[in-house]
Amino acid sequence: MARKILLDALTGQARSRKELADKLAKKDVPLELAERLLDRFEEVGLVDDDAFARAWIASRQPGKGLARRALAQELRRKGIVDEVAREALDEIDPGDEDAAARALVRKKLRSLHGVDQQKATRRLVGMLARKGYGAAMAFAIVKDELRLHGEAELDELDAFAEEGL
Repeated sequence: MARKILLDALTGQARSRKELADKLAKKDVPLELAERLLDRFEEVGLVDDDAFARAWIASRQPGKGLARRALAQELRRKGIVDEVAREALDEIDPGDEDAAARALVRKKLRSLHGVDQQKATRRLVGMLARKGYGAAMAFAIVKDELRLHGEAELDELDAFAEEGL
């Protein structure tokens, strides 16, 4: 019965050891049996918190644009020990993190057309903060992207004006 619970939980997606232990506890599986089964699943490679952490980061960092800090919190909630999480997070290329933040800002900029720069800055920096980016990085990226966005709008206006002449 407990073995089936674990196999069902692992169908479709990887899970951390803590998530599986919690699932077994909810089903009133005795702790000794749960530990023995989880140890066996680890031995055969069905439960691997290192691989889970790397896969979690690979799916959440580019897709959701989350920064290292937010990913670390998610991994902690999943029961991944800090050392394992740190090793997996160290594999994130700082350039990828920067690119993800810029992509988030560019996407949000589309909905901020006509909003004054100070208000846009607050909204964009707040969005990046919620995604786990530090204040210094968030302000630098927002400032740079607003400048680039403004230049692009000016170029569009220049091109339009030239066409009209």
